[in-house]
Amino acid sequence: MTADERLHLFGSHFGTYEVEAGPDGRPRLLPFRHDPAPSPTGAAFLDLADHPLRVRHPMIRRGWLTAKGRPQGRGAERGRDDFVAVTWPEAARLVAGEIARVSRDFGNQAIFGGSYGWASAGRFHHAQSQLKRFLNLCGGFTSSVNTYSYGAAAVLLPHVIGREYQGATDTAPSWDQIAAHARLLISFGGFRLSNAQVEAGGTGQHRAEAALADVARAGCRIVVFSPTGADAPDLPGRVEHIPLRPGTDAAVLIAMAQVLLAEGRTDTQALARLTVGHEAFAAYLAGSPDGQPKTPEWAEAISGVPAGTIRELARAYAQMPALVNLSWSLQRSRHGEQPYWAAIALAAMAGQVGRPGCGFAFGLTAVSSVGQPIRRLKGPAVPQGRNPVSSFIPVARITELLENPGGTLDYDGQRLALPDIRLVHWAGGNPFHHHQDLNRLAAAFRRPETVIVHESVWTATARHADIVLPASLPFERDDVAAASRDNWLIASRRVLAPPPDVRSDHDMLALIARELGLDAAFTEGRSEEDWLRHLYAGYRDAHPELPDFDTFWARGYAGLDLGARAPAPTTPLADFARDPDLHPLSTPSGRIEIGSSTIAAFGYDDCPGHPAWLEPEEWLGAPLAGTYPLHLISPQPEHRLHSQLELAGPSQQAKVTGCEVLLLSPQDAAARGLAAGEQATVFNARGRALVAIGIDARLSPGVAVLPTGGWYAPNEQGLDLGGNPNTLSSIRPTSRLAQGTAPNACLVEVVSR
Repeated sequence: MTADERLHLFGSHFGTYEVEAGPDGRPRLLPFRHDPAPSPTGAAFLDLADHPLRVRHPMIRRGWLTAKGRPQGRGAERGRDDFVAVTWPEAARLVAGEIARVSRDFGNQAIFGGSYGWASAGRFHHAQSQLKRFLNLCGGFTSSVNTYSYGAAAVLLPHVIGREYQGATDTAPSWDQIAAHARLLISFGGFRLSNAQVEAGGTGQHRAEAALADVARAGCRIVVFSPTGADAPDLPGRVEHIPLRPGTDAAVLIAMAQVLLAEGRTDTQALARLTVGHEAFAAYLAGSPDGQPKTPEWAEAISGVPAGTIRELARAYAQMPALVNLSWSLQRSRHGEQPYWAAIALAAMAGQVGRPGCGFAFGLTAVSSVGQPIRRLKGPAVPQGRNPVSSFIPVARITELLENPGGTLDYDGQRLALPDIRLVHWAGGNPFHHHQDLNRLAAAFRRPETVIVHESVWTATARHADIVLPASLPFERDDVAAASRDNWLIASRRVLAPPPDVRSDHDMLALIARELGLDAAFTEGRSEEDWLRHLYAGYRDAHPELPDFDTFWARGYAGLDLGARAPAPTTPLADFARDPDLHPLSTPSGRIEIGSSTIAAFGYDDCPGHPAWLEPEEWLGAPLAGTYPLHLISPQPEHRLHSQLELAGPSQQAKVTGCEVLLLSPQDAAARGLAAGEQATVFNARGRALVAIGIDARLSPGVAVLPTGGWYAPNEQGLDLGGNPNTLSSIRPTSRLAQGTAPNACLVEVVSR
């Protein structure tokens, strides 16, 4: 094996990096030589190693210790108290004692196992899997389902196109098919290329930006609907940007469908063969239920998009091979199910479903893997066991769970019972970034008797805990980094040793399990290396062409078809479109359900049985806009992943006067007397946040942009000094169907500080 074939690599969600000694002798991260477009952001991971905000010892909140014999009400000062250090044996004894007490006195449904993705790209040191495995051995826990990223779509799509297409990357044709066949690509929400730096489990090659450029170079007309021109990247061909009011995409899509219906441009044979429920939607388009035909003129009044533009694009979409793409951000809004459902209906009406490179797609450039023409890896995860507790919530309903013990929650045709949560155990993720209305979440977090958090740095989630267990960072342990939607396996090697009192999630849970007599079942007698070999063997079972573990570990990487062209293009729904009887969907009818009798039977007024425009409580057409006249949208940042790497150089350097930057149009800044670089307060009835003003001429008037992920840090007056947009966003769900998160339906005002 040559030196080039023996690489010391670190695998992260931003991709793969080579580890070399810097001029000062300390390790540094360099771009992976096989990555054509490496992300500069992940190269700053090592900035966290010695950061002053590292959690270096097990820490216990002082007020919790003082009141530990009186569980009721001891969370009153959570988030405002200081902490004291304890030894690992003492911390393990306290955690085990609390789990045993709550399980014995209240049942395991009183334990909420909070965890979310992105803590590690590794398959073994996956915090969520480790925590769930541990809690299941303890008797189970109340769990959460779905994601913040794709919560509305994941619930809607099984009803409309089946479970086989509910995944966040399952609907998109492969980029090569789009370039070869599509002559029109319409993207609602556009293409935020910085998002494509990221992949859960990491990647060896970033290819999305080049693939999109290939589509433009092939002569495909690209049209982007977005409130900001930043979502329309500079590409080799012609990219048209069409501004629209935030949250009105469904109205434009519905009006495009109305044009096809009114002008006789629908593919009636495809509708008859492939769909059910079209009649109810057609009646809605014609205005039968409410007397209002859903014409382009109707949509123009809602969206601000000229009726002529809507009509021209509808005709073009029906006349040529065409694809409509929707960003994930569109379904993170009130009634976020509707634009996705409307796009599916439009594609079916135009006869585009199942055609190579055509139809509909959700999330092109949302993460690195969407649309990639690759064979995907299949392999095992850390086994979690069975959860004996049946209670769960959609992940975005944490506040309601904690606020309303004994209450109920509507979800996907069910009525969920909300247990009385006495203990929260959290490992992986940062709810004080992901969640909405953070001031309300902070109040809800004071209700449980005990909150246990595994954390590497002092995030707001750690500060709102009682017991904080110091977790190692991804570069402080060995692992196998791999994504189920990618074709690369990375031997992610320890770069630096963790501080002496810091442990991996697995090691700390094994210590607590020992206190409960569960350590043998938890570890199965395997070391870290044993587990890595075991998990890698699962990949080899699925893909025998992979090298043995020792060769993989020495070389640093392995994968499927590395350096080769795609083994086969991807055309979703092609088999179904060719023969829907032989290849039915897993919907109740086996067809695309433009109208769903199942959803209609739920009786949800915020999600009817067919695509519809439903007016949100907060948008620029709402009465509330008279008080808060700016619509705030909160995209992913370019310089970190959610709140991860907020302390690293790229994120800190992106700030102005130490503040997160809020973008305004030149008109909105001038109307408020605000200058670029000036500190300001953005506010509504839910909260206030400190920001610095940026001015962007590509931004539509009436729209403000504040990227997500700034660390929530309210001062004594309630002003969030971290500039987190979720200080301002509402916990209103997308609908009672999905109960997804809806931060992009948010009105605010901005004033000079």
